[in-house]
Amino acid sequence: MLITSVEITPIAVQDPPLLNSEGVHQTHALRSVIQVRTDEGLTGLGETYGDDQMLVWLRAVARKLPGTDPFATNLLMATVTEVMEELAGDSANEVPVGAGYPMAGAASSKTKAAVFSAFEVACLDIQGKALGRPLHDLLGGKVRDAVPYSAYLFYKWAEHPDAPYPADSWGEALTPDAMVAQARRMVETYGFTSLKLKGGVLRPGIEIDTVLALHDAFPDYPIRIDPNAAWTVDVAVEVGQRLEGALEYLEDPVGGTPAMAEVARKVSMPLATNMCVTAFEDIPEAVREGAPQVILSDHHFWGGMRQSQVLDGLCQTFGLSLSMHSNTHLGISLAAMTHFGAVSRSLAYSCDTHTPWQTEEIIVPGTLGFENGAVRVPDGPGLGVELDEDAVARLHEQWVKCGVRTRDDVTPMKAVHPEWTGETPRFTSL
Repeated sequence: MLITSVEITPIAVQDPPLLNSEGVHQTHALRSVIQVRTDEGLTGLGETYGDDQMLVWLRAVARKLPGTDPFATNLLMATVTEVMEELAGDSANEVPVGAGYPMAGAASSKTKAAVFSAFEVACLDIQGKALGRPLHDLLGGKVRDAVPYSAYLFYKWAEHPDAPYPADSWGEALTPDAMVAQARRMVETYGFTSLKLKGGVLRPGIEIDTVLALHDAFPDYPIRIDPNAAWTVDVAVEVGQRLEGALEYLEDPVGGTPAMAEVARKVSMPLATNMCVTAFEDIPEAVREGAPQVILSDHHFWGGMRQSQVLDGLCQTFGLSLSMHSNTHLGISLAAMTHFGAVSRSLAYSCDTHTPWQTEEIIVPGTLGFENGAVRVPDGPGLGVELDEDAVARLHEQWVKCGVRTRDDVTPMKAVHPEWTGETPRFTSL
């Protein structure tokens, strides 16, 4: 079996005005849909970031793949490396600030891993379809039948000031009471049994009050907060100490592994990250420093499904735990995340997902759904999901018209708050 063609389709999906330490989400989030076709009539699906820079890399690799075997993923990695090295040194291939994923140039290991993962998932989807086996079987078989996800709570505006579509149904959430209401709706709709708050938006004292309000409203629910390094070490320590007993873990309160370790020595809850440990070369320092203790995996930038399994094994070796990071994603990514969650032995916490915030989809409904906050692992061949071609075409047309071409949370915030910089740490006191 050989690959005959690869189609890369950029799409844009409506995104609510979700706030974070860098700024606010734009009116649209960008994704790329990958379709790898073979001479035996099988098509493998992939989904990844969709900014203009990623499209340059994806298309350059796609041109090299016809005539190769979708089972030959080592050759795929070699091809990605060759293409990315060819692109290295060209300033047009440098990642812009705020691109939304942890890369550092066309030939960096992180960039290669992110590009490879998009095609590896599609090739594994083909392999599963060819063998009549679900993707999790290709990874050694599932150890759980359903993967738990967490309610991902955001401070948010009621609407985008310049959105070309009506306001979302969630409304404004800028107070502890509004966040409790948001959490109740998520729990009632999806059955989530844990809560994650995106912090680093309001003053830390208000965010402490928000966590305590959530803890009062959901006393049996694990809760975590992620301020995306918006705090100094002193602030992070004070927040951690004030929230002792109320937090399951504290995610990226400060920037960098040494600072994380300093906080970890003074608070009781584990520290988690998807910012300071985002590649294998980051792990030795984390082990030496003794923090963070929880790594949020993400196959999109760790190098795909099998490299995520390598990360899983290293976590077992060094006594670390896994959760799973989420950026704005759609059904192909949710399926891949769920297959990895099914086989991970170090997965100790519910995973992140933006799914409740998305009103548009690219897969045919009926395969993936939330029951008691968990997604049942698909058992169909490959990823176990089917692409909705009409939806992809519609969202591609939305991409053409919307004008958004890279992840940028700073500029739309500056439009409302001209003094905004998005720089961190932002808060030096409660």
